[in-house]
Amino acid sequence: MIRHSRSRAILMAATMLAAPIALSPMLATPAHALIVFDPSNYAQNVIQAARALEQITHQITSLQNEAQMLINQARNLVSLPFSSLQQLQQSVQKTQQLLNQAQNIGFDVQKIDQMFAQKYANVSMSASDRQLVADARSRWQNTVGGLQDAMRVQAGVVGNIDTNRTQISNLVSQSQGATGALQATQAGNQLLALQSQQLSDLVALVSANGRADALTQAERAAAAEQGREQRRRFLTPGAGYTPGNARMFGN
Repeated sequence: MIRHSRSRAILMAATMLAAPIALSPMLATPAHALIVFDPSNYAQNVIQAARALEQITHQITSLQNEAQMLINQARNLVSLPFSSLQQLQQSVQKTQQLLNQAQNIGFDVQKIDQMFAQKYANVSMSASDRQLVADARSRWQNTVGGLQDAMRVQAGVVGNIDTNRTQISNLVSQSQGATGALQATQAGNQLLALQSQQLSDLVALVSANGRADALTQAERAAAAEQGREQRRRFLTPGAGYTPGNARMFGN
């Protein structure tokens, strides 16, 4: 009994001596140095960071789109570095000069009325035969001049074809290589101007041919009227033969 009590006392003493040793590490570590991991808080922080990154990505994409839009707008405002206006104006002036050089009866309403009243109206019955012949020759010269003028205009229009071909090739190349809407529009406008110039050449050609044909028809009509007058004069009975004295061999 005494031995059992001694053993218990020794055990209790050893326990009391060991307790401070076991608690010493815990007491030596400061409270603020303890690391506590909270999974819920960590997950929320990760989600917030992902959302912030997504917003930043959207902002970057928006800025890139705006920058590209500004670049496209700048391209659309770039003017076409090519103009065919001078060549087109020269072609139109060349055709206009040929029309202005029309011989005898030009493209002027007052002059046409005056010339037709003098040369192509009804043949005067009091005009002499010499005057009739002179008027017929004048009308013939007008017709020949009109035909020559028509052929000159035709030659000028044909000469413009090669120039127009070069301009079409240049304008199509400029249109295909346009960097923006403005350049493409300007190239298209110049192509339309070229078509207008070709139409003006066509109008000039039709006008010159029509003038030549009108002069030919007018000459035929005047010639027919003059022929009737000359036939009337030929068939009109004259005074007849009147006998008279004749002198022969100086007697």
